Amino acid sequence: MLHQSLFVFDIETVPDTDAVPNLTGMDAGDIATRREALSQYHLDATGGKNDFPRQPFHKVVAISYLTAEIERDGNSENYYLKELRSGRAEAEEKELVHGFYQWIDKTRPRLVSYNGRGFDLPVLRHRAMKYGIVAKTFHDTSNKWENYTTRYAQDWHCDLQESLTDFGAASRALKLNEVCAVLGLPGKFGVDGADVQPMFDAGRVNEIRDYCETDVLNTYLVYLRYQLTRGGITLESHNRAVADVISFIEVEQKTKNHLGEFMQAWGNACDNKFLLD
Repeated sequence: MLHQSLFVFDIETVPDTDAVPNLTGMDAGDIATRREALSQYHLDATGGKNDFPRQPFHKVVAISYLTAEIERDGNSENYYLKELRSGRAEAEEKELVHGFYQWIDKTRPRLVSYNGRGFDLPVLRHRAMKYGIVAKTFHDTSNKWENYTTRYAQDWHCDLQESLTDFGAASRALKLNEVCAVLGLPGKFGVDGADVQPMFDAGRVNEIRDYCETDVLNTYLVYLRYQLTRGGITLESHNRAVADVISFIEVEQKTKNHLGEFMQAWGNACDNKFLLD
């Protein structure tokens, strides 16, 4: 299938404590007590190595995405940025998850993520099951080798962490921030994933969405460089797509401060040399 658009996405989550009594047998307690019990459960399960909750125990609090139109010129592609946005700040988790799968049903885009196969998509799948959300298009495997769930079908879902580590042959611990540092991209600035839970507790959902959007921008810019390296786009197409991002930010930063901060951090990271020679 020749996809007509890119859908670059990222999610932010907090621990979901609703199932903790069922999981641990503890009496219902406050959120802090349940979070502690969930952390201890995972420490016990990993021999004290990791208290990070497994995918079913994450509540989605933000989904951000960038869409770009794909145009083809022979074997080369061109990308035209259409929008960068997030699900409504006041939206319940069910609405966010349903909207994600509804967009796939509607547009059948090429998905682009960083560790989406290892984290984001498993979380979204479990949350869809929790709410009884139908995700038929995403799970359609009528074509065995070309579908969203086939690991190596990069034209359907390009998980950059997998692609850049040769699907686990190299270190799978490679972080988006590390890749960005080498490429002269802003990466993380001001906020990190560890900050999301306290921000959520403080009611700062809009700031979480802003942070998530900057991760999406980083992911898109890494994807452009990856596609250039593998011959999917030309140098001219790469630079035009980067210029497209810059133009978009110049307009949107007037009302979205985080995009202006992203632009400043980007300039610092690349010495204001945004395009490749």
